[in-house]
Amino acid sequence: MLSAFLKDRISMSLPRISACLFAVLATLFAVPATAAGPHNVLLFIADGLRYVSVTPETAPTLARIEREGVDFTNSHSLYPTITTVNASAIATGHYIGDTGNFGNQLYTGFPSPEAGNAMTPFLEQDKILGEMNEHFAGNYLNEESLLAAARRAGYSTAVFGKVGPTAIQDVTARDGTTTIVIDDSIGTPSGLPISAELAAAMSASGIPATAPKTAFPNVDQQKYLLSIVTKIVLPKFKQANKPFVLVFWSRDPDATQHSAKDSLGKLIPGINSATAKASIRNASDILQGLLDGLKADGLDASTDVFVTADHGFSTIFKHSKTSASAQYAIAPSPLDAVDTKNAPPPPSERDLFPGFLAIDLADALGLPLYDANTQKRVDYKSGLHPSAGNGYLGSDPANPEVIVVSNGGSDHIYVFGANQTARAQEIVRILSGEDYVSGIFTNDALGEIAGALPLSAVNLHGTALTPQPTIIVSFRSFVIPGCKPALMCAAEVADTSLQTGQGMHGTFSRADTRNFMAALGPSFKRGFADPAPVSNADITPTLAAILGLNIAPKGGLKGRVATEALKGGKGVTVTRGWQVSKPARNGQKTVLDYQQVDGARYFDAAGFRGRTVGLSAH
Repeated sequence: MLSAFLKDRISMSLPRISACLFAVLATLFAVPATAAGPHNVLLFIADGLRYVSVTPETAPTLARIEREGVDFTNSHSLYPTITTVNASAIATGHYIGDTGNFGNQLYTGFPSPEAGNAMTPFLEQDKILGEMNEHFAGNYLNEESLLAAARRAGYSTAVFGKVGPTAIQDVTARDGTTTIVIDDSIGTPSGLPISAELAAAMSASGIPATAPKTAFPNVDQQKYLLSIVTKIVLPKFKQANKPFVLVFWSRDPDATQHSAKDSLGKLIPGINSATAKASIRNASDILQGLLDGLKADGLDASTDVFVTADHGFSTIFKHSKTSASAQYAIAPSPLDAVDTKNAPPPPSERDLFPGFLAIDLADALGLPLYDANTQKRVDYKSGLHPSAGNGYLGSDPANPEVIVVSNGGSDHIYVFGANQTARAQEIVRILSGEDYVSGIFTNDALGEIAGALPLSAVNLHGTALTPQPTIIVSFRSFVIPGCKPALMCAAEVADTSLQTGQGMHGTFSRADTRNFMAALGPSFKRGFADPAPVSNADITPTLAAILGLNIAPKGGLKGRVATEALKGGKGVTVTRGWQVSKPARNGQKTVLDYQQVDGARYFDAAGFRGRTVGLSAH
């Protein structure tokens, strides 16, 4: 058997090796621990961290990793640019058409008891994820994750952080005896169990059984999780003398950028406020704490550190001149005087309700609207709206004709019945006339629809077990006047209960697809700015190659090994292209900008011309 050292040298000296041959080598030489010592991985996800927001002043540790290691200067989140979407890609190395994790909220096709029997649950809950597994063949993602493959190969494995995406990293490890899974619901009835051994170690170390509540910035809660890692888990891993994979999912800066209230009603500073900057520093400090823990246990020299963010971020702008929901506001919004460095919006332009897309479609189609979470009729003309933004359209809420699921900067639409194609065409026509829409994607089974591109164009059509959306719509984004640089100054329309001036993501703007990515360690080049496109789907293939793990895919929408970032790796050839839909009746076209390395595609931006930040004018 080869040592871990020699195994790594093989992976680095043959960066262009075919995937098939590498899988054979990985199977032969996947040795968890050898005389050369363990080889480890720390994967750190700073939720919602924008690439441009990392500076030595705001985030010294993150900036140092970027400067001293590999700076992925052409990084990409996957669309929809939502947390659990990208959590599934980070976990498995597959695009969303294979994982089926189309949004934080999605139509599942079955009533969820944990969600009050709604069929549109919010996935950032451990028990909901358990229900998803139970319904979809024991693993709703339908692909093996990096952590699952590592523990199968004999590695020590653990994941900590934000409830939802934390468990998704090893979604089948739910009993506390395999991968250590600890999120911020630990010790509560809704949380996952931990082993008796770990509980006893926490008690002996003076660590409470439950985590502090989420705050903005989220300092205390993340320090609590860090203390479990550094006081208990890393020493345990060192004692085991096996290689390990450790994942930490930081809530910040995402939670604070969403919820900070120091820019309500104003686009400037928006999510560039002092509170938001403090949350970026918090994430950087937590990473430093993890690195200090590795060093204290003598594990730093043998550990590769990979840092990513699930998505970028934008400031919310909740206004529309065309939305019916805005016209049904019973009083002028207090945010009518929103500061855009221009004149305030006219009296006819009101703040959008949560669930505005469901309201607008119900109004345009002449269908009754029901709250998907409560199944109660929504009298939207009296100023009411769906509680979580999700709506059932049709006369019978038990058998809706259309379901709308809100996901911030993008919404999903599911159409049912024999006239599905004609109804989808009608909905695309309606959406193309709304001023808050920028980009429409439709299910491939419907054939070509004018104004929209197929889901397959953005790798949303694959082997997923969950129901595929009929339509996904991305909302408008723009650069805030008087603010620079552009990717720190994007605003977007968002279907959310949050207000103008707070933060959101989910659109197909480059501000939302441009996440932070960097890596440092024995397997990676030093001081290297990688110009090639890299995405969250490339993380598991790259780390699996470093660790010598063989992960057999079920679907074909996979990321690539970022060989150019590894020691000895050569540069790759990058091509750019675009795809344009046929025009809708009003002339609107969905345009997609992408890059490509071999067979892997990277999506920069998409939408209607003039309505998406970073979209080229083809």
